[in-house]
Amino acid sequence: MNRVLLKISGESLGGAQKDAALDPALAGILATQIKEIHDCGVEIGIVIGGGNILRGALFADAGTNRATADQMGMLATVINVLALGDALDRIGVETRVCSAVEMNTVAEPFIRRRAMRHMEKGRVVLMGGGTGNPYFTTDTAAALRAMEIGADALLKGTKVDGVYDKDPAVHSDAKRFETLAYSEVIERDLKVMDATAITLCMENRMPIVVFDLFVPGNLARVIRGEAVGTRVG
Repeated sequence: MNRVLLKISGESLGGAQKDAALDPALAGILATQIKEIHDCGVEIGIVIGGGNILRGALFADAGTNRATADQMGMLATVINVLALGDALDRIGVETRVCSAVEMNTVAEPFIRRRAMRHMEKGRVVLMGGGTGNPYFTTDTAAALRAMEIGADALLKGTKVDGVYDKDPAVHSDAKRFETLAYSEVIERDLKVMDATAITLCMENRMPIVVFDLFVPGNLARVIRGEAVGTRVG
């Protein structure tokens, strides 16, 4: 893979420290993994969720206007990309933070050609603000950005080593899939990504790899094409 879009859940950055929605140590671990493939010449775009800070759906369920709740969630994603961007900068990886929500003193606006140019120059591009529109998840934003930048694959880094037929934390007999078709993910409601993101990837033949980002070296193994996690295509 020469160019990838890495999707990281917001929860991957939080929860390890008491009363901290965002853990600097976890950001450092992720930055080290990303640096490993960056140093091999891979061009990288990153989309991060905001669930460790705020879930728009939770506020919407409590009565907040859905559009407003989703905008709050978009702002949370910008906090996360700033944190990871700083962690990468501190270990010598040049980054650019861009946002689909205009905030010029904090981040560049997301412009497709500019983002691609940054990657061609060896910079990791962190993309906050989701799609910039309510009613779309960061999964859908990741699928959209993967298509826009011409990524070879959409890599979904999680704390689980792939996609299972049921929750492995609850069921000891849960089965992990090595490969899945897009249609299987939708029909079996496997929660790999939301249905809009899966459909977008299916229509554009964008491969998805779901893997455990916190196993040292896993990201590099995925890039090399080794059998890591679950491949959807």
